[in-house]
Amino acid sequence: MERSSFYAMLFRMKYINRWGLMRNTRWENLSEHSLETAMLAHILAVIGNRRLGKCYDLEQIVLHALYHDCAEILTGDLPTPVKYDNPALRGSYQELELAACRRLAGLLPADLREDVAPYLSGAGLDQASKKLVKAADRLSALIKCIEEEKAGNREFVRAKESTMEALLAMEMGEVSVFLAEFLPAFALTLDELDPQRPAAPPAQ
Repeated sequence: MERSSFYAMLFRMKYINRWGLMRNTRWENLSEHSLETAMLAHILAVIGNRRLGKCYDLEQIVLHALYHDCAEILTGDLPTPVKYDNPALRGSYQELELAACRRLAGLLPADLREDVAPYLSGAGLDQASKKLVKAADRLSALIKCIEEEKAGNREFVRAKESTMEALLAMEMGEVSVFLAEFLPAFALTLDELDPQRPAAPPAQ
């Protein structure tokens, strides 16, 4: 029986913190970001299919979103200002990410590799679906900025503005629906989110 360290490696995503250049009131790790991106990609695809006449493959989109940052297990999270500082550096980092994806895929048993490896690198996903996954990734970042701002941390104010600008520039109906219908609730407190929630008992 061939033993594999692939999932033991993937489960180390929770040790990789994002937003390394920023002061955080609460650190966000790569594992939770990946889950949130997958959930956001799912609802964006559902909105597209139900309301906008699209034909997204929900399973493919969710799986690609779930695995989209796995390369960072080996590369670490390179801050966005550094990653996009110049085209040459961006190209080199993309090559590094692809090499990391190949290394991770190599940890899979040979008979399972072709069923998992494409999700690591985004291979086989059409351009519209790739754009949707990227939108979900940016929405996750926007929500992080909102949560930090709600906690009184102004460190994320500019990041929130630039992330919103990038989302709007994508000109996606799915994103517009999410921003109008779902995003405002992220600024609410727990009691505002669920008015029917039983009140806490008075202090003794």
